[in-house]
Amino acid sequence: MKIGFIGLGNMGAPMAANLVAAGHEVTGFDLAAYDVEGLSKAATAAEAATGQDAVITMLPNGAILSSVMEEIAPVADKGACMIDCSTVDVESARAAHDKAVSLGLLSVDAPVSGGIGGAAAGTLTFMCGGSKDSFAKAEPLFDIMGQKAVHCGDGGAGQSAKICNNMILGITMIGTCEAFALADKLGLDRQAMFDVVSTSSGYSWTMNAYCPAPGVGPTSPSDNDYKPGFAAELMLKDLRLSQQAAEAADAATPMGEAATKLYEQFVEAEDGLGKDFSAMLPRFEKLGRSQ
Repeated sequence: MKIGFIGLGNMGAPMAANLVAAGHEVTGFDLAAYDVEGLSKAATAAEAATGQDAVITMLPNGAILSSVMEEIAPVADKGACMIDCSTVDVESARAAHDKAVSLGLLSVDAPVSGGIGGAAAGTLTFMCGGSKDSFAKAEPLFDIMGQKAVHCGDGGAGQSAKICNNMILGITMIGTCEAFALADKLGLDRQAMFDVVSTSSGYSWTMNAYCPAPGVGPTSPSDNDYKPGFAAELMLKDLRLSQQAAEAADAATPMGEAATKLYEQFVEAEDGLGKDFSAMLPRFEKLGRSQ
């Protein structure tokens, strides 16, 4: 396929590299410098989107997505598939979808899970919204860039699934870190704590696969001084998106709201910026009951 790829940062660049390695003809554009071997460089987003079978975007937020879509949708070939892998608010995702469809394009919102490591290894999970025809055209590309793609429903459904998933992730990580901090103060050995919880009713992905306690369980960012696999500020972004969606849908999410406030405090008023989201554990270790 001929593919345009707009947004070649920490996630987009390795995703594009995997498409090039699979034999696709990829043309890229980003305002920042990037280096992907075998990729052709366009001078503008519109140039990258012109004459392509598919156009993939990986952008920071909904406002930028909307701006880019206004530029690229009118020049894209009819029948081309617009695949947005950004994590943005549901309303922006739906607006981008509607813009594409109104111009005779296929459209999939396909935010990802798996982080930078998953992007490089081609093991991402894609949560997808759009028509069955759109998903069918995009699926071979998802197979290259990831290990799983789930068709969640119509336009915007992929973003909805991502936001709900990451709200669970943020809440669960806080609970896991709180439990370890409590176990420490009760004098419980961390390995014993892991051995019990990871095989009992408290098991979770944050405990079993991404344990926030260094030296316990599989290797995770906690074993690398909490250098980010998934940065705390990105978790905060996703939690804020969940609360924006909850507000629009009139949904009660008290735990999601509490998690958002804790990550806001950690990232914006403490030392969480630039650390992995599991660095909540050393944060809780420093606090007493009244803090």
